[in-house]
Amino acid sequence: MDAFYASVEQRDHPEWRGQPLLVGGQGRRAVVCAASYEARRFGAFSAMPMARALQLCPQARVVPPRFDRYQEVSRQITEIFSRYSQQLEPIALDESFLDVSEYCQAQSCKAGEVARWIRQSIRQELSLTASAGVAPNKLVAKIASGFRKPDGLTIVPPEQVSAFLAPLAIRELWGVGPVTEQRFHQLGIRTIGDLAGFDPSLLAVELGHWAPYWQRLARGEDDRPVENSRPCKSISVERTFEE
Repeated sequence: MDAFYASVEQRDHPEWRGQPLLVGGQGRRAVVCAASYEARRFGAFSAMPMARALQLCPQARVVPPRFDRYQEVSRQITEIFSRYSQQLEPIALDESFLDVSEYCQAQSCKAGEVARWIRQSIRQELSLTASAGVAPNKLVAKIASGFRKPDGLTIVPPEQVSAFLAPLAIRELWGVGPVTEQRFHQLGIRTIGDLAGFDPSLLAVELGHWAPYWQRLARGEDDRPVENSRPCKSISVERTFEE
């Protein structure tokens, strides 16, 4: 989903549409939960300190999060997904993997068509926009889903996986955070293609047993199935104190 929390707020409050909007607390140490695309143009993004976001976009409206509402809309989105696949793996309130292989085989259609139908249903029934990535596996679909945001669709056929991934910055590889990105940069690895073609023996010296894993991802190899349910690994609650 595109800027999910902020988009739900703008949909529910039409007077806020087209305006910079930040979802989050207003305390001195508050953090942005979501930023509308109007606010993002000024450099405000989710996970940023609210004070910093308001420095960049002082005209932004700040609204408190309504997680019960977002969960309700998320269930409505999941209902749309379930029309096309029972192999559904949510990874957040606003993001899921779907395996539509069986549906496409039964209906003699292509996955790209299903993605278009889903996005159209979300727009017509929920007045929200969604971006989708269609690819042979979860890794490439995840990267593709963010390629043309907002309201975008990116289809990566199997024979185009390498060409699609190669020019992308290494930080676009799912799982590469700031620390890992810096480590790759120190090795001269700037793009996913750089990593895919890097000498495996040299990479093993630097990354140990993780080297083959990262190179498989860089080549677009991912055999993980879409899992309907996963065991809960943790339950947490956070509270940020003013002092």
